[in-house]
This record gives sequence, structure tokens and C-alpha cells, in this order.
Amino acid sequence: MGMSKYIVEIEKPKEAKDGRPSVGPVYRNVLAKDGFRPLANGVDSCWDVFRLSVEKYPDNRMLGEREIIDGKAGKYVWLTYKEVYDTVLKVGDSICSRGINKGARCGIYGKNCTKWVVSMQTCNAYGLHCVPLYDTLGAGAVKYIICHAEISIIFAEEAKISEVLKTFPDTGKYLKTLVSFGTITNEQKLLAEEYGLEIYPWEEFLNLETRDSFDLPLKKRSDICTIMYTSGTTGEPKGVIITNESILSILSGVHHHLESMSEEFQVSDVFFSYLPLAHVFDRLTEELLISTGASIGFWRGDIKLLMDDLKELKPTVFCAVPRVLDRIYSGLIKRISSGGFLKYSLFNIAYAYKLHNMSRGYKHEEAAPMFDKIIFSKVKESLGGNIRLILSGAAPLSASVETFLRVVTCAHVLQGYGLTETCAGAFVAQPNELSMRGTVGPPLPNVDVCLMSVPDMGYDALASTPRGEILLRGSSVFSGYYKREDLTKEVLVDGWLYTGDIGEWQPDGSMKIIDRKKNIFKLSQGEYVSVEHLESIFSLVPSVDSIWIYGNSFESFVVAVVNPNKELLENWASENKVVGDYCTICKNPKANAYILGELTSIAKEKKLKGFEFVKAVHLDPTPFDMDRDLLTPTFKKKRPQFLKYYQNVVDGMYKSKR
Repeated sequence: MGMSKYIVEIEKPKEAKDGRPSVGPVYRNVLAKDGFRPLANGVDSCWDVFRLSVEKYPDNRMLGEREIIDGKAGKYVWLTYKEVYDTVLKVGDSICSRGINKGARCGIYGKNCTKWVVSMQTCNAYGLHCVPLYDTLGAGAVKYIICHAEISIIFAEEAKISEVLKTFPDTGKYLKTLVSFGTITNEQKLLAEEYGLEIYPWEEFLNLETRDSFDLPLKKRSDICTIMYTSGTTGEPKGVIITNESILSILSGVHHHLESMSEEFQVSDVFFSYLPLAHVFDRLTEELLISTGASIGFWRGDIKLLMDDLKELKPTVFCAVPRVLDRIYSGLIKRISSGGFLKYSLFNIAYAYKLHNMSRGYKHEEAAPMFDKIIFSKVKESLGGNIRLILSGAAPLSASVETFLRVVTCAHVLQGYGLTETCAGAFVAQPNELSMRGTVGPPLPNVDVCLMSVPDMGYDALASTPRGEILLRGSSVFSGYYKREDLTKEVLVDGWLYTGDIGEWQPDGSMKIIDRKKNIFKLSQGEYVSVEHLESIFSLVPSVDSIWIYGNSFESFVVAVVNPNKELLENWASENKVVGDYCTICKNPKANAYILGELTSIAKEKKLKGFEFVKAVHLDPTPFDMDRDLLTPTFKKKRPQFLKYYQNVVDGMYKSKR
């Protein structure tokens, strides 16, 4: 790859050997060419990060929520760092008085809010393993996690108390204490008594009579900080073990990276918190902001009111997944094009001018200051007026949306890449390099990266354009799956994490994600879908002989091509007065709706999640075959060939649903 601007080679490539595919050179960020920056002395845990900020900035606003007066949302009301600290110690005393000690698992279940972070910091303080619970894991997952992680105490928002109670009696062996962020109904109290569960409203738990105050235990870097369950592609959710060291290492890497561009977080920053804290992307960003003494304001939990909360808070930083940014993009386009011809033309001139200058290497704030003032400032106002950094993660952002937002929001739009297993970040783009759009940027200065060839997919890590599976190594990489040594061994080999994502190095040292190694993919909202798993469920429909399911990370739902069962479809046709031969029936919209209905009802029966439902279907009377190169001799689907063959059909299905 020669000399690239952002990365340096630290180990030579390896040729294929004994059935192991070839591996490209190992690279790291040029900032770390002489070694990774050591962690600060005396900072051994996430609790230290918070404690030091409390010492430095006791009176800074830390956590804010909107005041609700007579059902109307008012201003943001804040707790300072010191107030949060004092509350955490009270909650901690109450926890210890229940006999819960360091190493116990503590669940947190609910939308992001002040009490979520208070509960999280309490786990940090007392060395409890924080286990976030969340809904999109599907039916039965909450019960599974409580039992698998042996959770003994849960903090939950009012609306989730009944969900937790539903997991009894099965979870009664482990779960002994349940604390509501709000109140408890009498019914819930009686139910809990029946199960021998201690249940408390927030205020009561905070003010439990405790004999004495408890000392904070000693915490080490190697201690577990949080166990984050992620939806496995098949089977049960997997608990990703993240230690204090993983989080501290990534915080250090991100600080180092932002510092090198004079973009580091400041005390004056205000962060808008709405992406789930149950996921590592938001949890980490909040740890970053806490480490700088910045402020975090929460949404009200309703997507329809999101923009309203944003305007009231006027944040400087927010994280987004492509789905949210796509929504902002289409809203802006709509407003611009309905503004009358003159305004629209002026906007287009300003846009073209600013984009041209940014492409020539100007920083966004220097590219068109005049147009920023008269035209783009309106866009900035719609996001509160103070935005300087938009972080996008979880799924790739389309280059057109990324470019548009970089030009019109007057803010940096940074795309990153990481997995729960890498403790969120692994790559982050450079803010003023427009040439990096469509890539996830170079690696952060706390990981090593190499590509491994995937011969059966035609990816070669030693080619002039190196492509292959992304492998990562570094102290931010997770320590394994909780109680699942077997699964850990599949992805962690000799300190290298096999990500399952296919990447392509760019000449400047940034990485482009181009494919998935296994047949799993991410939809635009960042949810994983396992096609084989879904195909096996939808194949249970009697009128479906075979089915191919497709989705990609620029769409929020999946589509399918079906070979119907000829006999059953013809019977259905004669009963429903649909005429013609089998091929004609397959083209009939009524037949299409019938098959789609069958797929939907099995999805409901099997309790699939919304994004796993097939939203559009194409009926192909010709069975999938080897003649069209769709199947291997052992009848496995050749997915790249399927897409090539049905590309127009797929495009048509997505268009019809827009």
C-alpha cells in the first residue's frame, strides 16, 4: 500500500499456509506508531473517570431532563456532577444494605434518563456488573438474560416493571430486588410479595434506613464493567464482557484522535441522549462526555417529539444512526424544494459552491461563510443552532446523505465503525476530509488492524486493492462472551477479533466496509438480521416451496423472492376465481398479496421482530436452480449470484414501498 497518510505498517503480510488464508500487513494509526498512549495513572475504572470530573467540575450541569408542567414539556432541569455523585452514594448504600456486593449483576431496563445514568454510575462505584436490558432482543430475551447472567437486582422505568414481573416465577431464583424509576402500583406490590421479590419505588429505595454508609470496594482495570447482550444471529443473545480497561482504552484512543485535530470534547459541550444506553455506542459517548465535565440532556422517549427536544436543548454533539439522519435529510429536502423556485435555485447554487470548496480541501467553516450566514444557518437552527459534531455509527451512512449533511448542517459529520465486541469504536473518519466519505476512516490510535483473505468470496488481502475480513487487536477488544467459551473461541483467536465484516483499505489508510462474511447483515436502523434463520421460518409456509430473503444496510426492511408451491397456489387460484396458467397466476397482484399474507401470519405466530417481517415479495414460477448459477451442487444458495440475477426485481420491490 506504500506510504499512506494515516496508518503505518507494524507487521509484515503472511502468505497462505496449512489451510490458513493469507493475511495482509498489520497496520495502526500513525499517531501510535511508537506505541499506544499509556492510560493515565490512578485511573483504573469508569468510576475513577466520573469521580475525577466531580472533583474538577462539581457545579457543572451533568444530567438534564425536561420539566413536565400540566402535561406540557418545559425547560431542561439539571443535576450537577456533585448532586449526581451524592445520589449515587445513597443508591449504593441501599444496594449494599440488601447484601448485594461487588461482582453481583445489576440490570437496568428503560429509556435513557437521569436515573439510568445514576444506576449505571452506582454499578461503576460498587463494582457491580451492569447488564442493560432492552426490548428489541425479541420475545423471551429479558427472561433469558436475567437467568443467564444471574441478575439479582434490577432498576427499571415504571413502564417496564410489569415486563420484569412477567418473567416470574422462572427468574425468582436469581432476582431478589426490583427498583422502579418511578412508582409502583398496589397490584405490582402484591404480585411481587407472592414471588418473594422486594419491590421499591425510587424515592423509598433512595431513603432506606441503612445502618451505616458502606465503603467503596477497590476496582481494577481487569474487572468487568458491563456485560452487554447482543442479538445472536441464531439462538440466544450473547453477553459481551467489557472490562474497565476496554472502556478506558477506547476513551484514551478517541481523545488522542480528536486532540490531533483540535476537535476534543469541551466542558461547554452539551450532548443529546436518545440512542439507547443499552448499546455500547451511546454508553461510550456518554462516558467520553462525562470524562470532560460536559452536559448530557435526555429526550422524552418519543421519536415524534425528538426534534422538539433537540431544539429546546440546543446540543453541540449528538450521535445518530443512519435511519435518523435519513429522516433529517428527507425532511430538509422536502422543506427546501417546497420553498419556491427562487429559494430552491439559490439553495442549489450555495450548495454547489460550498461542496466545490470543501472538495478542494477547505474546512466546512471556511468553504462558504457568506452562504452559511444567509442560507445554511436555517438548517443549523432546525437542529437547535449549536451543533458542531454529528457522530454516525451502527450501519453505513449513504455517501449522498453524508455529503449533504456535511455541507448544510455547518457541523462535522463523522462516520465510525465498531462492534459491541470492540467496545464501540475501531475506526473514525477525519472531519475535514471529504474524500473519506463512504468510508469509516482510519483506525483509532488504540487498535491494530489487518485483513485476512476470504478465498471462497474472492477477497484477497494481498491484492493491489487489499480486501478481506477485518481482524482487530488491542486492549479495547472484549474479553469474551459471558459463560460461552465455545462462542468466544470462534471469534477470538490469538488476541485477534474476527469481525465477520469484509473491508477494503483505501490508499489514504481509511477503511471501507463492503460486505459481510456470514449471511447476516445489518439494516439501516443498525439491527442485525440472519437470513438463514428467517428463511428457515418462512419456509414453514405450506404454499412456499423455497424463499430467498434480501436486505441491506441502506434499507430498513427485508424483501423476498418466492418459488410458490404450484399445486397449492393453483388450488387457491381456482377457489378465488384467479384465472390463467401457473405463470400468469404468479404475476397476479392478488396471488402476490396472498403469499405475502401467509408470510406475515407465520412471522406473527413465531413472534418475529418488526424488521424481520418480509414487506414485499416477488413470485418466480421457475424454481431456483444450478442452471442459472443460483445454487451450489449441495443446493446452498449463492447469495451474490441471487442478487445479481434478481437485482431489478429487488430494486422494484424497494421502490414500491417508498
